[in-house]
Amino acid sequence: MTEGTTAAAAEGADTLTRLEQEGEIAADYLEGLLDIADLDGDIDMDVEADRASVSIISDSGGRDLQKLVGREGEVLEALQELTRLAVHRETGDRSRLMLDIDGFRARKRTELSEIGAKAAAEARSSGNPVRLDPMTPFERKVVHDAVKTAGLRSESEGEEPQRFVVVLPA
Repeated sequence: MTEGTTAAAAEGADTLTRLEQEGEIAADYLEGLLDIADLDGDIDMDVEADRASVSIISDSGGRDLQKLVGREGEVLEALQELTRLAVHRETGDRSRLMLDIDGFRARKRTELSEIGAKAAAEARSSGNPVRLDPMTPFERKVVHDAVKTAGLRSESEGEEPQRFVVVLPA
């Protein structure tokens, strides 16, 4: 190994350790929240795409965790921000942690990927930009990734909370 390769490997290991620590802090915070709310759920931690990822999964198959998702994921978004703040308080670093509850984000990611692929196909066939409805930052990121996979470009326009994706033709 060269000196640069060794340094890059050490930096990668440091990043993984930091992200695993974020996941552990988030899991502890969320376990406390589940206890306070008297909800059952298992917590799963992972590192995906240079982010700590924490999921709360129903261990009883009930719909109790839907209370933590809320309408259109609004409660989930708020809990994610609170969890990020708890991680920041402990580490002093900004967190990009992703929280999923009862598979809501996973299902949403699949749905948004399909929307992005359809918009890319429409932009390609019509030759015109395709403007999508306003979305959250998470939703826009998933759509941008799907458009990129389809071989086209996209950009975000507008101001929050009305920021939206525009898929550009080739």
